[in-house]
Amino acid sequence: IIEAPPLLIRDGGVIATGYNQQLDEFRQLTAQSSDFLQALEQSERQSTGISTLKVGYNRVHGYYIEISRRESDQAPLHYSRRQTLKNVERFIIPELKQYETKILASSSEALYLEKQLYHQLLLTIAEQITDLQSLAMTLARLDVLCSFARYSDENEVTRPKFQQSVGIHISNGRHPVVEQSLDTDFVPNSTTLGGEQQLQIITGPNMGGKSTYMRQAALLTLMAHCGCPIPASEACFGPVDRIFTRIGASDDIASGRSTFMVEMSEAATILHQANESSLVIIDEIGRGTSTFDGMALAWACAESLAQENRCLCLFATHYFELTLLENNVSNISNLHFDAEEYGDELVFLHHARPGPADKSYGIQVAGLAGLPQTVIKKAKNRLETLEQKRYHADVGATDTRSKQPPEGKAETAARAISEIIQQCDLDSMTAREALELLYSLKSNLNN
Repeated sequence: IIEAPPLLIRDGGVIATGYNQQLDEFRQLTAQSSDFLQALEQSERQSTGISTLKVGYNRVHGYYIEISRRESDQAPLHYSRRQTLKNVERFIIPELKQYETKILASSSEALYLEKQLYHQLLLTIAEQITDLQSLAMTLARLDVLCSFARYSDENEVTRPKFQQSVGIHISNGRHPVVEQSLDTDFVPNSTTLGGEQQLQIITGPNMGGKSTYMRQAALLTLMAHCGCPIPASEACFGPVDRIFTRIGASDDIASGRSTFMVEMSEAATILHQANESSLVIIDEIGRGTSTFDGMALAWACAESLAQENRCLCLFATHYFELTLLENNVSNISNLHFDAEEYGDELVFLHHARPGPADKSYGIQVAGLAGLPQTVIKKAKNRLETLEQKRYHADVGATDTRSKQPPEGKAETAARAISEIIQQCDLDSMTAREALELLYSLKSNLNN
């Protein structure tokens, strides 16, 4: 079989040259047809003196001799008219007809023979299919091990250790793909998940390294569980049953689902299926809707993953309010990537540090992307206005429970109001009396 066979056998071209002599002869006869037709065309032009004479072929009429209409009356008597067109006449001669029969017969014979050879080959393979599958599996395993060995030989790697308890500990890890594509040295980062750091809220500027850091952790975890040395100085992994990811933005037009709907569907799958042994990677969830809705959803998802699913999770976000979760949930910690400004230049450090970020540098990154300076200036002015008005959602900044009466008192107050209303004769009350009753109830609640 040739190295790149067609998908279907019906048109032939599957069996390689040299496998069957008879098949090669049939193919050679077909391949030499162009030489024969060129020789015939030259011969007929010389014998008839017709300069416009051509020999051609199509699937409907087969081989033919074509002469222009103005010279068609010069055609010899042994030329049999086959087709008349607007500007040309097509003829057939006995010699060409015989060759056509020979060529078509050889093509049919070649295709028939090739299908027979292919069927025989399948029968031969079927007799040894178990051995062939075992050989293929062994070669695949050998290929993987050789790839591991070559990667280990060409890169600074470590053999990861494994533990019974859930957790991930990577010292000075590097992204195995990004590292190869950089002209500069890759900035390594350590990752610790487990215990009081089951979920990390990751903040920082765009292009700061958040997504690379999360993908790096997932890739190194997968490589380690495959038995491959990983690019790090030291690593230890607990059991990980699955890796869930919610990264990137894409819609599903064919199914009529928006980007936000796809995002929420993937988040729902994670919340329903992730467990204590799962690694979850979530990148900027909630950005496909309004600011407050997105922030509330991101807050609720992070809180649920930490308290209910209790999975290992890297949670990147631009909602800085989510960093307050560290104060409310014991197994959530903050991590950030920083950048430094030197005049108008922004330098990304790509180094993960404990604690929340204090700035997103979104406008500076937009400037690096090439937005017009007029737009950048307007954005800076608008940002100053919004910051002065404190336009931000303070989700959970204060403990809302302190503003509400204890559940027992609330029930008592509700019961007292219910009794007062039941004792009133609402049908005989005037509008003023009803309003005074409402003010009285409100006063009692405030007290």
